[in-house]
Amino acid sequence: MATRNFDAIDFFRDEELLRDPYAYFDVLRSECPVRREPHHGVVMITGYDEAVDVYNDTERFSSCTSVTGPFPGFPVPLEGSDVSELIAKHRDELPMSDQLPTMDPPMHTDHRAILMRLITPKRLKENEDFMWRLADRQLGSVIGRGECEFIGELAGPFTLLVIADLLGVPESDHAAFSDALLRRSHGGGVGGTSEETLAKSPLEYLYEKFTEYIEDRRRTPRGDVLTGLAEAKFPDGSTPDVLDAVRVAANLFAAGQETTVRLLGAALLLIAEQPDLQRRLRADRSLLPNFIEETLRVESPVRGDFRLSKVPVTVGGVDLPAGTTVMLLNAAGNRDPRQFDDPAHLDIERPNARHHLSFGRGVHTCPGAPLARSETRILIERLFDRTTEIRISEREHGPAGARRYEYIPTFILRGLTRLHLEFTVAEGGGP
Repeated sequence: MATRNFDAIDFFRDEELLRDPYAYFDVLRSECPVRREPHHGVVMITGYDEAVDVYNDTERFSSCTSVTGPFPGFPVPLEGSDVSELIAKHRDELPMSDQLPTMDPPMHTDHRAILMRLITPKRLKENEDFMWRLADRQLGSVIGRGECEFIGELAGPFTLLVIADLLGVPESDHAAFSDALLRRSHGGGVGGTSEETLAKSPLEYLYEKFTEYIEDRRRTPRGDVLTGLAEAKFPDGSTPDVLDAVRVAANLFAAGQETTVRLLGAALLLIAEQPDLQRRLRADRSLLPNFIEETLRVESPVRGDFRLSKVPVTVGGVDLPAGTTVMLLNAAGNRDPRQFDDPAHLDIERPNARHHLSFGRGVHTCPGAPLARSETRILIERLFDRTTEIRISEREHGPAGARRYEYIPTFILRGLTRLHLEFTVAEGGGP
């Protein structure tokens, strides 16, 4: 990529950047950490400090286009020195406008409060106990073969059922949930550029099921987690509409499951590609939490989020008019040498690894971050418990030095579509 004309690259459509966007980010950052790309007029923010400043500025930036950016465009021209009223009037016409990542305070504050009543330390501990049992069950279905396609056979079903348990979906419904949502999964449709892609989502199924659950629990409380969701109040004590409660549950499913799958894929790729790293992690499990933070830093599952400026604002010394679409590139900020020494290097003892931007910042910091960390650690630990070695399948991905990997076709997420692994089963680690 070093010989390419970077201004000729369309970040949102270039397939080469799916495989390796980092040289592109480095060039943009070296020219200016706040730089407009020429194809769609998006201001790309590749600097760490600059991204944090925008994440924390909900007064002057709106999240209404958080997941779509310049596609399909704002419903009306954003003209004038203050477009706040235009955003308020037309935001419901935008894709995914009913989802938490696209909401602004105070609406975002109210809806996030409902979610945080569910993701309590007590509930997370109960959910973690379920994860250990689930990891063993999932591994038991593949371990005897000595190989698996990790994304589809383990990571996808595992993360989906973990969130189902967290939200209190009855175990008798788990199989139906897994089948329905995995069939509807489209490998990263969020961040596509066509109207068809923007419309595709498992949300329809989630809305239908959680509407049934919430309505049932409001009629007949059962003292379970779903009843807690059905009876949750806004901070002012008012009762949310059924649809408001449904949105919270659907968002946790749609956002949390997909991104954690990508994190797991990146972590297992690093482990399987680097035998020395794998041996070190197996020998000292206390290194796993920081390894997970470094994985999040060097291979952020969310490439970035969009914001829309409501008024003229200066970021990193660059003046931006009202109505400017900016993309906060987590994956670039995570490799900003002003924040991280030798940023392209995976250092599992890096002291500030947890400072990465992969879970965002400010009011929109990912509420499911503790869940994603636990899921990743537990599945890796159980894989280590039941195997002595994990390898990349050369039959499927080619030999070392000439691997063939495919990444999901989206500018919002980064992750493998498939990861074929082989493993040596530990004594007593079989089904």
